[in-house]
Amino acid sequence: MRDEHLTLLDIMDKGFPHAEFAFLSTCHTAVGDKETPDEVIHLAAGLQFSRFKSVVGTLWEVDNFVAKHIVEAFYKYMFHPKEEGVMDCTKAAWALNCATHAVKTKVPLEQRMVFVHIGV
Repeated sequence: MRDEHLTLLDIMDKGFPHAEFAFLSTCHTAVGDKETPDEVIHLAAGLQFSRFKSVVGTLWEVDNFVAKHIVEAFYKYMFHPKEEGVMDCTKAAWALNCATHAVKTKVPLEQRMVFVHIGV
């Protein structure tokens, strides 16, 4: 989809019956958009309504240079211990909590608390 925007409607129309987890590391994915006040849900909630069991989103602008530390730590915890490549979406909240604690000397507080978990 390099030449088009991917919309929530596209995702909902496509349907992902086995969707378990989404990590949205772009800005403002867990808040509404003032440009479109008629939209009643944000992207993270929309993915949940589209059958994603667990979603990590962001509340405000993300500094990509420092946020990469959180993302790397998150996936380290999400797949620890390595269980033959099997992902357990119920570990997402725990992994995000561990990741934000693990990078507290590298990442400022306002960039650690920008990430939120929604779901199981």
